[in-house]
Amino acid sequence: MITLYSYPGLYGLEDNNPYGQKVFAFLRLCGLAFEHRHILDAKAAPRAQLPYLVDDDKTIGDSDAIIEHLKQKYAAPIDDELTHPQRDLDLLIRRTLDDLYWVMSYSRWADPRYWPIFKDAILTTHPGVTAEALDGARQYNFDRYHYQGIGRFEAHDVYARGVADLQVLSNLIDEDSFLFGTEPVSTDASVYGFVANIYFYDIDTPLKQFVLSRANLVRHCKAMRDAVKRTVAR
Repeated sequence: MITLYSYPGLYGLEDNNPYGQKVFAFLRLCGLAFEHRHILDAKAAPRAQLPYLVDDDKTIGDSDAIIEHLKQKYAAPIDDELTHPQRDLDLLIRRTLDDLYWVMSYSRWADPRYWPIFKDAILTTHPGVTAEALDGARQYNFDRYHYQGIGRFEAHDVYARGVADLQVLSNLIDEDSFLFGTEPVSTDASVYGFVANIYFYDIDTPLKQFVLSRANLVRHCKAMRDAVKRTVAR
């Protein structure tokens, strides 16, 4: 039995963290049956990070490691047709998304223009979460941003970095297909986890403004949402 542990959802998404949303989308695209459990405390997770997966007696942390495990154990054919250059591009895209993550996180927790909206959305959607807990998480994130480096940037420089990441994604996505053809692959799930956590949020950050200005990013996000929702577990 597969169990996915990830953060709670928000704004209609299954996870308010792009990495958990990515794994959720991958599982659905592959038609794998799984239980989804939402948690907030990541202390028991591998490396104290969410998401993580429990598959029978094995526990796997890190979204990329989770996907590799699922592809190997269940012979998921989703990426079988990818060429070597496409696999190289997949890695480069995932590394770009790792950079985008920090900008997304900064926009929610650090930017005083958007933090109250994000905080209120969490408190309204999840009554069990306290304002004190969120304030503590915010301070923790401030420390993370400082040591990672992005917390030392001016806000406009932070968003310029994120917009540059999104521009690359927009450049790679056609107007009427997925990244590598007519069917989604794991790379599409990765991109979807991030763009969905921008597009579907009712928070008008510079990241969302950019996504809305790129019809191909919006189309890809909506097409992935439809694909994720219609997949039936085998």
